[in-house]
Amino acid sequence: MTARLHPTDSVLEIAAKLEAAGFEAWCVGGAIRDALLGGAPLDWDLATPATPEQVRAIFGRRRTIPVGIEFGTVSVLDDEGVHHEVTTFRRDVRTDGRHAVVEFGASLEEDLARRDFTINAIAYRPKTDETRDPFGGRDDLKRGLVRAVGNAEARLREDRLRALRAIRFAGRYEFSIEPGTLDAIRSSAPHLTRLSHERVQQELVKTMEQVRLPSRALRLWRDVGALRALVPTLAELDDVALDTLDELPRAEDRKSVV
Repeated sequence: MTARLHPTDSVLEIAAKLEAAGFEAWCVGGAIRDALLGGAPLDWDLATPATPEQVRAIFGRRRTIPVGIEFGTVSVLDDEGVHHEVTTFRRDVRTDGRHAVVEFGASLEEDLARRDFTINAIAYRPKTDETRDPFGGRDDLKRGLVRAVGNAEARLREDRLRALRAIRFAGRYEFSIEPGTLDAIRSSAPHLTRLSHERVQQELVKTMEQVRLPSRALRLWRDVGALRALVPTLAELDDVALDTLDELPRAEDRKSVV
């Protein structure tokens, strides 16, 4: 098996059942990224040409939940009741910066082309031990680089939250942001007000939880104009004030206090 890519037994069983029904099954997304970086992710997503209805027919209604069926996503329960997302290959028909309308019938390459960053656009097929990496995501992982798939301006117009996600990934893995992608983030900042408060709050919480030194991420929020757009009262925070965020108790710290 490809070095470092070791999906869980449950994921392998789901993939094998899709393949037995005549559909390719590819592991995709953050689990691939984190495994290649040396982690041991438990949450593996799958992509397949099977439609949501076909996925539900293969695994049965009692083991599937249509969590995002309009976007092609069905949650498949393993024998322990753990959820695993299985999503149909798809392409974007149109987007408005917040929501996308998708259509099925796409190829794996088209599905990967609609993803945000190269490090998230790598796919692995357990049946054949084959990896697809059409945008050079593995090289970017080695270089420590966050880079948009294809045209950076277009990727960020499709979903404005991607600007904040890029900053979080850069902070979490201590990566740099590719210059063209960083320029697109700056261009995207005035449009971040179109995002819902809930999505922005979730991204901020993830940043505080996942980034070892959150001041670095929030400094980028400030420098690209994201703070001015989203939280104007914090836009003038200096580096000293932002550095205090690094001293706040983390979730793991609180657990150790009895």
